[in-house]
Amino acid sequence: MPRLLAQRLLHGLFLLVGVSILTFIFTELAPGDFFDDLALNPEVSATTADDLRTRFGLDDPLPRRYLRWLGSVLRGDLGYSMAYNRPVAPLLWERAKNTLLLTVTATVLAWLAAVPLGIWAAERRGWGRALFGGVTSVGLAVPDLVLGLSFLMLAVQIDVLPTGGMTSLDFDTMTAWQKLLDLGRHLFLPVAALALTTTPAIARHVQSSVDEVLASPFVRAIRARGVSRRRLLYRYVLPVAANPMISLLGLSVAGLLSASLLIEHIMAWPGIGTLLLYAIRARDVYVVIGAVMVSTVLLIAGNFMADVLLVATDPRIRRDGA
Repeated sequence: MPRLLAQRLLHGLFLLVGVSILTFIFTELAPGDFFDDLALNPEVSATTADDLRTRFGLDDPLPRRYLRWLGSVLRGDLGYSMAYNRPVAPLLWERAKNTLLLTVTATVLAWLAAVPLGIWAAERRGWGRALFGGVTSVGLAVPDLVLGLSFLMLAVQIDVLPTGGMTSLDFDTMTAWQKLLDLGRHLFLPVAALALTTTPAIARHVQSSVDEVLASPFVRAIRARGVSRRRLLYRYVLPVAANPMISLLGLSVAGLLSASLLIEHIMAWPGIGTLLLYAIRARDVYVVIGAVMVSTVLLIAGNFMADVLLVATDPRIRRDGA
């Protein structure tokens, strides 16, 4: 087990290096830099803009800038933000906590809803399965943008839930319980929108996994012995169907991270998504690179968690690894 997990960590390290190199190359191919808009200001001379480019190393060759950035990674600051005039790492950590809160909550809710729905659909025939297929098909067809905007319109119409931000203006004056309620009210809409974007796909995969196990010969043999439906499902079917579900857990984290970029921007949630979009518009290159790397780390962490669960629950993987 330790060797398998060490291999996964090594693969994750190689992935981080590859993503960092590609991100630097793509930012190099993008036209302009952070100081182009400054150079358009008639009150700022072209010499001043050139001096600032030299100060921040934007005129250096790409390999030198990449090595300098690697040195900043070893120091723990991930470069320097030109727009915020501060190291990138503390800036990203403030936003990463908010994105983690949103993504983890949405992941838990999506799986809590999708697993029972998928199991229910796998056991049904006729109208129940047809209804499940129709509802999940509609859910898969609705774009994230339309879903997020629909939630905002609903919130504006009923005027009960806040339509943006993470906390109220008087958050600092609230008691601990009031702060928790206020955070929950602001969290409800983005979490609901984010969870609904992934629940149909997860439920479909759960149904497919359970269907496959229910059609296997060993399940038919157990049914022939008169085992009750509940015992058959929870004692024999679900443990066998758990492997593809656990693997899907890591992939669902990636899907939620991608969807959260859009949901955060629509609902003004102060996470990595809104920071990344602003940095791209401002061409704040080291914030862009840092945000991409943090998203990659979260993706690797989700897949690593799925690998740990697979190794812990499936003895065949431990045997093959040994």
